Amino acid sequence: MDLVAKYQGVVGRVFRNENSGSTEDSYVERLLDRISNGVLAEDRRAAMLELQSVVSESRAGQMAFGAMGFPVILSVLKEERDDFEMVRGALETLVSALSPIDHAKGPANEVQPTLMNSDLLSREVDNISLLLNLLSEEDFYVRYYTLQLLTALLTNSPQRLQEAILSIPRGITRLMDMLMDREVIRNEALLLLTYLTREAEEIQKIVVFEGAFEKIFSIIKEEGGSEGGVVVQDCLELLNNLLRNSASNQVLLRETMGFDQLLSVLKLRGTTYKFTQQKTINLLSVLETINLLIMGGPETDPGRDSNKLTNKTVLVQKKVLDHLFMLGVESQWAPVPVRCTALHCIGDLIANHPKNLEEIASKRLGEEPDLEPALNSVLRILLRTSSKQEFMAADHLFKNFCQQNPDGQTMLASTLILQPQSMIHAPVEEDINMSFGSMLLHGLTTGENEGDLETCSRAASVLSHVIKGNNQCKEKVLQIELEAPTPTLGGPEPLLHRMVKYLALASSMTKDGKSNASENVFVQPIILKLLIIWLSDCPNAVQCFLDSRPHLTYLLELVSNPTTTVSVRGLAAVLLGECVIYNKSNASGKDAYSIVDAISQKVGLTSYFLKFDEMQKSYLFTSAKPFLPHKPLTRSNAASMAEIEDGGNESSDQKNEHPMLTSVFDSQFVYFLKRLEADIREKMVEAYSSPKSQVTVVPAELEKRSGENDVDYITRLKTFVEKQCHEIQDLLSRNATLAEDLAKTGGNNSSPLERKVSGGSDRVQMETLRRDLQEASQRIETLKADKAKAESEASTYKNLAGKTESDLKSLSDAYNSLEQANFQLEKEVKALKSGDIEALKEEAREEALKESEAELNDLLVCLGQEQSKVEKLSNRLRELGEDVDKLLEDIGDDVGADEDEDD
Repeated sequence: MDLVAKYQGVVGRVFRNENSGSTEDSYVERLLDRISNGVLAEDRRAAMLELQSVVSESRAGQMAFGAMGFPVILSVLKEERDDFEMVRGALETLVSALSPIDHAKGPANEVQPTLMNSDLLSREVDNISLLLNLLSEEDFYVRYYTLQLLTALLTNSPQRLQEAILSIPRGITRLMDMLMDREVIRNEALLLLTYLTREAEEIQKIVVFEGAFEKIFSIIKEEGGSEGGVVVQDCLELLNNLLRNSASNQVLLRETMGFDQLLSVLKLRGTTYKFTQQKTINLLSVLETINLLIMGGPETDPGRDSNKLTNKTVLVQKKVLDHLFMLGVESQWAPVPVRCTALHCIGDLIANHPKNLEEIASKRLGEEPDLEPALNSVLRILLRTSSKQEFMAADHLFKNFCQQNPDGQTMLASTLILQPQSMIHAPVEEDINMSFGSMLLHGLTTGENEGDLETCSRAASVLSHVIKGNNQCKEKVLQIELEAPTPTLGGPEPLLHRMVKYLALASSMTKDGKSNASENVFVQPIILKLLIIWLSDCPNAVQCFLDSRPHLTYLLELVSNPTTTVSVRGLAAVLLGECVIYNKSNASGKDAYSIVDAISQKVGLTSYFLKFDEMQKSYLFTSAKPFLPHKPLTRSNAASMAEIEDGGNESSDQKNEHPMLTSVFDSQFVYFLKRLEADIREKMVEAYSSPKSQVTVVPAELEKRSGENDVDYITRLKTFVEKQCHEIQDLLSRNATLAEDLAKTGGNNSSPLERKVSGGSDRVQMETLRRDLQEASQRIETLKADKAKAESEASTYKNLAGKTESDLKSLSDAYNSLEQANFQLEKEVKALKSGDIEALKEEAREEALKESEAELNDLLVCLGQEQSKVEKLSNRLRELGEDVDKLLEDIGDDVGADEDEDD
């Protein structure tokens, strides 16, 4: 366990910084010793229980366990599988070691024991394999704690655990089998799979292959659909994880199970609808699923568009619009987030889908005989709701209905008919019997009477969708004339003039403090957007706008007013530009050259083009994106999203921008403005490069002097005309050059010639140039400071790199020295080993010789003793009269005879 040894060193350093570290360390060590070396089973179980308590209550205990406890606990899981009580305790201890202790939060840079323990446990694939094997145990608590442990590991080390599970045969299959287990086990397995499938595409494919869709909808049905608890939420989150980035999984769901079971979750049951927080979250999760199907898959998927189209078609065929209208329009007791999301889904379903557009155009809501067109109901919500979120959702629906749908635009525009005078001033509640257009016009004129232009601006936003890119609708709306509020104020006025009047009224209300500026900051941009769309490529609308002389004067003041916002000044500048490029009038004071001359005199070309640059650099312009994906609903953010009543866009709040402005400056409108700006710059150059009109005043120099003959008079006239032609050509050339420079630079690089061109606006241009110079100086100083800071940081990093390189070189030299010393020592060891062997051999030889000599001496001694005995016996025999020599010969003969017999 080299890894544990290294880890223990880290823990030791941490413990030396804590007062109670050494105490916890020794206590944990004693408990681990009792577990691994204890004799009595009860004592070992008691030690395991104490260890789990220490680890669950103390960060120091978690650190100490991580340093020395894993080998002991893992050995229990491997070798004592039959002792379920010990295995349960071991798993509980591991879960406690990986669970954060909230009440003991330390500094942000402090070592987190749970993360370190998770890292240690998940490094070995065998550990994960061991845990997955435990899922097949019969004991309920063993499976339960194992799932909890895997969930804790996934929370702290998701990437590593995903890779480990993928590398283990049948790893996902074992987890999927847990969905068919007892309810508590099933819920834990569901939560684990939810975390596991968030980013892992390979795991998502395996989960779907293992029959995830059938099991998910089976659990949802068992739990009661949208009326169910958090288990339904987890099921829907798992389903969304499987569908979010996979068009193939969406196709599989559509072609195998279909969308019927999914749509059944949206169905509201009972007569009294009680939207609890959990039910709200469940409905939001289902609506997110619908939205994922509408998207069709990730943008990089080549089959995304066809899949999106098929999903939209099938969903509408399955009557999803009935459920969505019930949630978004008819169930006004539903929470705001549910209503808004349902309206958004309807808008996305009909976008660029002709059949679905026809379906919603003919859709009627309510009960007989009080049926009402669905679009009328949505418009009423848009005009009446107190929620900005709900307005933006309904506006999104109308935008998608009118986009690339000229027939739908014409249908809506055809209903723009003024009601009788009594109905115009009727309360808004009496609009139930009005047509779509009448209700829209009623909304446009209601705000003026009440002193609140918000309703007017909302209606103006819908009107901009109705006429966008459709000249027939623009001409139709241009013919509408509104009666004055009171007869004494004059006769009827065109609707276009009334919108300009509201624009000026909104400016004065904000300036005079009669209205909350933060609440009305979106009124002027919305009305300006309507006017820009109306005047685009519509000369008659431009002519109508310029018919009233104060309109041009007010617009010039609005462009140069420093108290207005950047977006308002920029949009007003675009509207002025449209009065130039779409101007077909030849009347004096209304033609294109007159507008350009008025801009030059009142605003200055430099300042005018700066308004474009300022607007394009604003946050609203730079943040506009074609598509902003919804944030996925999870357990952590679902409750907060369900409780939002009128929240805005987070990024808009950070930039202090009203959320409704983001709906004004959508990506399509931003692109439209950029393209329009290029046309405005080109037209400005063209208008400024051509003379205003032919000169008709005859100068005094052209009259014939008294006494001058005809030849001299003709010669003088010729010289005068040539001089005038040269001066005119020179002025036109300088004007063209100046206009081109301004159009290209946007006013950033000014030329001295501008002072002559702009006439009476010299002082304004000088102030602009001075401000530009100051800003440039400030930017230069800032860049200098940034450069110095960067150079300082570079120098610091260079020194650190040099020091690191030096340290590495020192380590390399030390390593080489160690290598050489090691080699020398090995040689000496070999030499010593060979010398010792020879010495041992010589010593053994000497010892053998000594032993053989001693044995020989012993034999000689024995022989000597035997010889003396023989002599004594011989003497005794002689004394007894025996012939010793003869006896010896007989003995010899006996021995020889015995040998012959043997042979």
